[in-house]
Amino acid sequence: MTTYTYKTTVNGRTTKGEIDAETEEGALAKLKQKKINVDSLKKKQPRPFSSEGKEKIDERDIVIFTRQFSTMIDAGLPLVQCLDILGKQSDKKSFSIIILDVKSNIEVGGNLSDSMRKHPKVFDSLYCNLVEAGEVGGILDIILQRLAAYIEKALALKKKVKSAMVYPGAIVSIAFLVVAFLMVFVIPTFAEMFSGPGMELPLPTAIVMGVSNFFREQWYFIIGGPIAFFFLFKKVYATEKGRVEVDRFALKIPVVGILIRKVSVAKFTRTLGTLLSSGVPLIEGMDICARTSGNKIMEFAILNTIESIKEGETIAAPLGRESVFPPMVIQMIDVGESSGSLDNMLMKIADFYDEEVDTAVDALTALLEPMLMVFLGVIVGFIVVAMYLPIFKMGETI
Repeated sequence: MTTYTYKTTVNGRTTKGEIDAETEEGALAKLKQKKINVDSLKKKQPRPFSSEGKEKIDERDIVIFTRQFSTMIDAGLPLVQCLDILGKQSDKKSFSIIILDVKSNIEVGGNLSDSMRKHPKVFDSLYCNLVEAGEVGGILDIILQRLAAYIEKALALKKKVKSAMVYPGAIVSIAFLVVAFLMVFVIPTFAEMFSGPGMELPLPTAIVMGVSNFFREQWYFIIGGPIAFFFLFKKVYATEKGRVEVDRFALKIPVVGILIRKVSVAKFTRTLGTLLSSGVPLIEGMDICARTSGNKIMEFAILNTIESIKEGETIAAPLGRESVFPPMVIQMIDVGESSGSLDNMLMKIADFYDEEVDTAVDALTALLEPMLMVFLGVIVGFIVVAMYLPIFKMGETI
């Protein structure tokens, strides 16, 4: 269905209206049945996209939209009608505006993938390329199901990594707050006790006193330092060279680097496997994987592989020359190429590495938990001992 706008004159007064029809002739026929004399009739132009609505559109919203869209297409509903229903029922106004804008572009002759490409912050290149493959192959409902499954898997992977960082972050934050409280409110009380003439403080006590004075007198460095570091890091990471160095360093961090490598491999294999199984060409799929990898070292490795493939090599050989891919992954990709089932093999690798990420997250948590508890205990214990040393010394003197 397409929406047409018309003008008619009733009792000398011009009025406007809208009517839905498949063709202009169909619209005129409907208006004639309603005994409306038409002065002019034209296809309704899509309204310009508005940025109104500030709600953040996250992966969960896109998964729900994709699942519902797939179900409607599979049920035989027209494309425009599906988007109209989904746009009107969306809880987030910003997402509703985008969906209805896509619908409006389709109504004036655009296709679905090109209409979605106008909103890259919501529908990325992977999403749009898969939708295009679904349109060309006439399997849009199946492609949308694969997309929803892929986004759900990617979201689950992201949650696993975040969960690994929550516990150590909480422990470090609590440790800092405890130390800050002791330094600002508790230690100054002891300082008054030990400030007598001729009182020589033990070295640990002098260190704690100095830190306490710094917390109370130079508090703006304590607050401003982390904020300045955050913005400096953000600025450096925004540059090409800075991001490369940070990503390279991250891969070398003990335990954490292994986790990052496994996450990158899982994401690469699942993305490429989904693209290939949906009919996207290999080179184009590899290029999308490079742009969505999230790690510059991985991106460079994939781009180098693309150049080698263009020169006639297989996928496995150039990937094997890159240090970011484990030998097992290369061997499985080689078997997949030889057997003509590369897409299935890539999905198996992705499933395997999803489990490996689970194991790595559990190992990281198990390792960090005792280390952080010991760290917190040592700091608090050092402060307590430092405060009691002068008291012991005073007792010996007496």
